[in-house]
Amino acid sequence: MKIYLLASVLLIAAYQVHGQREEFKCPDDYGFYPHSLSCDKYWKCDNNVAELKTCGNGLAFDDTDPKYLKENCDYLHNVDCGARSQLEPAIGGPHCPRLYGIFPDDVKCDTFWNCWGGEASRYQCSPGLAYDRESRVCMWADQVPECKIDEVANGFNCPAAGELLASVGSFSRHAHPDDCRKYYICMEGTAREYGCPIGTVFKIGDSDGSGSCESPEDVPGCEDYYGDLDLKAIRKSELLSGLDHKSKQQSSSAESKAAPAAPKPQPQRQQQQSNRPQPQQQQSSRPQPQQLPVSSQSSKDYEDA
Repeated sequence: MKIYLLASVLLIAAYQVHGQREEFKCPDDYGFYPHSLSCDKYWKCDNNVAELKTCGNGLAFDDTDPKYLKENCDYLHNVDCGARSQLEPAIGGPHCPRLYGIFPDDVKCDTFWNCWGGEASRYQCSPGLAYDRESRVCMWADQVPECKIDEVANGFNCPAAGELLASVGSFSRHAHPDDCRKYYICMEGTAREYGCPIGTVFKIGDSDGSGSCESPEDVPGCEDYYGDLDLKAIRKSELLSGLDHKSKQQSSSAESKAAPAAPKPQPQRQQQQSNRPQPQQQQSSRPQPQQLPVSSQSSKDYEDA
């Protein structure tokens, strides 16, 4: 009886797979078409023959090309799956819930991981910022719910209202206790960490809650902050870079006022290279896959997740 039931299940599964293979017919000789149920699967049509493909684990097929000529697997958070709700089971590793994707650190709110093929690359937001899981960008730490109190501005507490002179204004500046280059700005009781430009350090002002970025030699205790770094060469390089940028702007402005150049010959129509259109790569505003990690999968091996 058990053998009969098992055989029946296998026959039904085989019928479903075969039926699914037969139900998809290529609308055109060549193209890439989304799967009706799975967001990480798609159909590749070549000479009117359909082949089921699967994006890398953590990627999804982008079906926004109206001509269906782009073969593009992008991060899951960049793709609107709509009714294509099914996904392959997650395959992950250290810091990577899936093989591909951008994921927050489990402990530190200013750290996130970019996973590519299961290999995790660690990234850290700039001082005072933290990784926001919803928008997937670095924001002020006090605006990220996952950040603990001691992670926001390293636990620095702003002075209570009324402790500073009214001349300070709507915000105040305060030196970092350990780092000469860093300082805090307090606005409405919330501290945010900032950093002076390279080559300078924070100097406490004459009145409480004030200060500015100055040369290390002008700040007692921070004279050797940059060690053997040649600050004069850095400043000279920045100055030359600024002058060069200004010179290019002036040159561009002068060229725009000059007499118009002779009209250029119009490009000739390109010869038709092939009757078979070539897939294009779609760009994304997020870190993009350099190559589409897809795996061929025959229809007979396919089962809906």
